[in-house]
Amino acid sequence: MTELTLYSMPSSGNSYKVRLLLALLGRSYRHIGMEYETPELADAHARGVLPLKKLPTLELPDGTRLPESNAILCYLAEGTDWMPSDPIERALTLAWMFWEQNQHEGVIAVRAALRTYESRKHLATPERLAELLDRGHELLGQMEDHLQKGDWLAANRPTIADISLYAYTHSAEIKGGFDLKRFPAVQSWLDRVAALPGYIRLTDIPE
Repeated sequence: MTELTLYSMPSSGNSYKVRLLLALLGRSYRHIGMEYETPELADAHARGVLPLKKLPTLELPDGTRLPESNAILCYLAEGTDWMPSDPIERALTLAWMFWEQNQHEGVIAVRAALRTYESRKHLATPERLAELLDRGHELLGQMEDHLQKGDWLAANRPTIADISLYAYTHSAEIKGGFDLKRFPAVQSWLDRVAALPGYIRLTDIPE
């Protein structure tokens, strides 16, 4: 193998993070897309090509397969400006990425999934959706408070922390039903990310 291969779920924010960073870095790769509950995904599981049985997975030229979206971001960003070399900025970058998976993704992405995927709609009770909506607005409020003090999350420039949080935040209103108008600093930050050279949208899927 002579190139990176990305196994990704086109509709997933976790997979989008990796495609977005690859685009911003100008890295070429082979894309293998597979959606939730499809024969292609079942086949990938059967062949054991997805460590931890999750998408996205990045396959390196030597055959090594890296799972977990934020771990992949760290690998791709190493040695670039996207991963700070300063120990404090690096720690803050990682802290936001841990928070994204531990807090943000489990609320913002979950509410979107309940509203999007047919197989999960039976879980979308009014009580559950209301709970996620309230908690999601609290989390977006935390981001709002922080972004009122600076343009980016972890440093005075964009880092992979911004890529990590952007993926599900930018679609939180359309997919999740959250009210982003309540968070002007977050909206301005979303605009800054979208203005970065090389930016691609969630729907820009490699052929």
